Amino acid sequence: MTETDIVIIGAGLAGLGAARAVRDSGRRAVVLEASNRVGGRAWTDHPAALGGVWFDMGAVWFHDAEHNPLVPIARAAGDTLLRSDEIRKERTFIGDRVATGAELAAYADAWPRYEAEADSLIAAKGDASLAEVTRQLPDDPWAATIEAWEGPVICAVDAERFSALDWRRNALGGSNLVPDGGIGAFVQRRLTAGLDIRLNTPVTRVRWGGPGGQVTVETPSGSITAEACIVTVSTGVLASGTLEFDPVLPARVADAVQALPMGLAMKVALRATGPDRLDLPLHCSVDRILERQGEPLMPFQCWPFGRDYVQGWIGGSIAWDLAKAGEAAAVDFALSYLRRAFGGQVDGLFAGGASLVTRWDADPLVRGAYCYAVPGAALARDALAEPISDGHLMFAGEACYVPFAGTVAGAWLSGQAAAKAALAAVGV
Repeated sequence: MTETDIVIIGAGLAGLGAARAVRDSGRRAVVLEASNRVGGRAWTDHPAALGGVWFDMGAVWFHDAEHNPLVPIARAAGDTLLRSDEIRKERTFIGDRVATGAELAAYADAWPRYEAEADSLIAAKGDASLAEVTRQLPDDPWAATIEAWEGPVICAVDAERFSALDWRRNALGGSNLVPDGGIGAFVQRRLTAGLDIRLNTPVTRVRWGGPGGQVTVETPSGSITAEACIVTVSTGVLASGTLEFDPVLPARVADAVQALPMGLAMKVALRATGPDRLDLPLHCSVDRILERQGEPLMPFQCWPFGRDYVQGWIGGSIAWDLAKAGEAAAVDFALSYLRRAFGGQVDGLFAGGASLVTRWDADPLVRGAYCYAVPGAALARDALAEPISDGHLMFAGEACYVPFAGTVAGAWLSGQAAAKAALAAVGV
C-alpha cells in the first residue's frame, strides 16, 4: 500500500468530512474502512420485511437544519428535504386516552422549567446526573417524561448515568429535515466523490510518533505510512482494544474514552397485515406521559410517509436488555407498549406481520448507537478531540463535537476540524 499525506480510519461521516477537507487543501488522503460500505451509522437499507421501501437503520435527521453543514450540500445538489416537524401529526396519551389541549399546553410549559432547573443544578454543583434534575422537581407531573425523552430516547442512556452538563452542552434547536430516500443514501450519493476509500480494509494497529510525527497503520492487506492519521472509530471500538496503538495512548485519551461509553437505541418496526390504521392519521407520532421516574418510554412513528408499518424507538438499559434477550423479545415489548394505548386492536393488526429490529449492539465495528458522557465528565469530548503528537494523530467522530454530539453533523464537523489540525501538523 502506497504512502499518503494523511490516512483516515473509518468511512463514516467523520472520516468522509476529514477526507473532503484534506482533498480540498490539495493534499492526499486515504480512507480505510473495515466494512463493505461507507456511511457508518448513517445506513439506508431496503428491508424485505418492510416491503423494500427505504429505511434508515441508524441516523435519520439533519438536526438543527438552520445550522447543519450538510443541509447546504443537499440543497446545492437538488435533493428533496422533507420537513419532518411539519408533516408529522402527534398524539400524546395519558393512560389509555389522548391528552387534552390544556394538558399538552402544560406539558409544553414544563420543558423550559426543566431546563432551568438543570442549569441551576449545574451552576451549584458543576455537574449532576439528569436523574438528579428530575428529583429536584418532585411535584412536577411532567418531569419524569421529559427525563425519559432527553435521556433514554434521545441520548440512548438512562438518566442516572447521564451527565446533565453534557445534555445541556448539546441541546439543539431548529428544525429537523429528512433527505428523501434516506440519510445513508444521501451520504453515499453526495459525500464520497473524488475520495480514495478502501472498503473491507480493517486497521489492526496504529504506530504513531515516528520520525517527524510519521504514522504507520497496519491492515491485513499491508501497512500504509502517512504524515498524520485521523481515527474516527466509535468510543465503543476504542474501549474494546481491537484497535491497538503503539505506543499506548496518553492517559487523558484513555480516560476520555472510558468517560464516553456507548449508549444503545433500538428501532422496532412492525408491519400491518390489514387496512386498520389504529384510528391515527398518516405519519403520526405517538407517545405517552409517564407516571413515575424511570418508567420506560417507547415513542412510535406510525405509518411514516404513508407506509404500512409503525416503528418504535427504545433506548438505554432497556434496549441493552432487549438486545440480549433477542429480537422476539423486542417485538413483544413493542406490541405490549402499543396495547397500552390501543388495546386488543394491536394484536389483530400485527398478528403474523413482518418485523424488523435494529442491532447496533451486535455490530463489532460500532458496539452501540452513539456515546454519552457520564456525570462529572462532560468535558471528555473536548479532551478526546485534542491533538496528539502535535496533530499528527487526531481523533474525530460524533463523540468529539459540541454542540452536535451524537449526530451526523457533529461527526462531519469533527472530521473537518481534525483534518485542519492534521494539515497544520504536516505543514499546510
